[in-house]
Amino acid sequence: MARTVRDTNLETRAARLRLLTRRKPYWRVLESGLHLGYRRTKDGGGSWVARRFIGEGRYCETKIGTADDLQDADGVALRSFKQAQEAVRTWWRLAERMEQGIAPDDGPYTVARAIDAYFGDRERRGSKGLAKDRAAARARILPGLGAVELAKLTSKRIRDWHTGLATASKLVRTCRIVKKARKSYAVDTKDADAVRARRATANRTLTVLKAALNHAFHESRIASDEAWRKAKPFRETDAPVVHFLSDDECRRIVNGCDGAFRNIVKGALLTGCRYGELTRMRAGDFNAEAGTITVRESKSGKPRHVALTDEGRALFSELTAGHSGGDLIFLRDDGKAWGPSHQQRPLDAASARTKITPAATFHILRHTYASALAMRGVPMGVIAAQLGHSDTRMTERHYAHLSPNYIAETVRAALPALGIVDKSNVTALKAGLQA
Repeated sequence: MARTVRDTNLETRAARLRLLTRRKPYWRVLESGLHLGYRRTKDGGGSWVARRFIGEGRYCETKIGTADDLQDADGVALRSFKQAQEAVRTWWRLAERMEQGIAPDDGPYTVARAIDAYFGDRERRGSKGLAKDRAAARARILPGLGAVELAKLTSKRIRDWHTGLATASKLVRTCRIVKKARKSYAVDTKDADAVRARRATANRTLTVLKAALNHAFHESRIASDEAWRKAKPFRETDAPVVHFLSDDECRRIVNGCDGAFRNIVKGALLTGCRYGELTRMRAGDFNAEAGTITVRESKSGKPRHVALTDEGRALFSELTAGHSGGDLIFLRDDGKAWGPSHQQRPLDAASARTKITPAATFHILRHTYASALAMRGVPMGVIAAQLGHSDTRMTERHYAHLSPNYIAETVRAALPALGIVDKSNVTALKAGLQA
């Protein structure tokens, strides 16, 4: 905190009342380039003014408030000499922030405000996955940390919150229209996969929190990022657990689906596309001659072309026949578009009818497509391109162990030749020769 400056002519009411009335203020230097002034008025009182140096012999000046010459100071309308100094420094700090393009400091900067500013910045930049991260912040970050000021946020508090997330009950998804208290169920701590999944969720939430706090740090809302740099994620939580259907289960799940839903399930198994990608496909995205389907809106934001098998080409030819290029390919039985949450209940019902455990999801259908390619020796680069991965790292992490040749070929290509010759340079001792 800056020290309070002393001045015998300005710090007391009696001393100020002895000053001559004049238009020019009585200035007192607070620090280099910053001054507090007192202007004596004819009505017997006075007012506080401030000025700061802006270069080339020029100053920016503003009124700070009325001096407590005739009434006691209240710190707002009437200010003492000490309170006037604090007001001048606050005005100077805000002016400096505005010149640097930083939002003004209008109160305690909490984690909740940092989260809002971070999401606002992502929204302006057109960031993907914003809705999901907002939901995670509302459910997991704001209840525990939202009211905490950034300046009071400690590494221990973040670690305690992060550890609590790993053991917290799992929230059940609810309908957005009907606003009810969200249900939850406890995680089985004896189930290693369930514990791993909860820790992975905690790590993802920690990533969102750190991103928001880093944004606040870069916006000069806090002087140090040490508190959250020391908070480390759980280790070995993202080991891929890939569930996929066998060929027999694929046939059973398709036959277990009703009506138009069967088409979209077949489309997922034959393309590896996500549910949202399938529901947005239009007839013009299918190229019958090339045997490809174009995914124009993907998770990565980049379009891709998915090569189809003869079975896939036949499916899309049937579904697009007689339709214009702008028509949706996959529609419900009532002719309406599939919504963002229309898929899981029919899949659960089909899984129950066909005795498939765990119940199939569209993510499992996507895993099934990629796993089938990997087990038949398709190169990881090709699978990555079909799935829309930006490189092969994610593909290798999930499917390399299923490829019969991938690991062996990678080892052979990477291991250098040792230059070992067949002939030995060791001469054998003759029989009976003693050392």
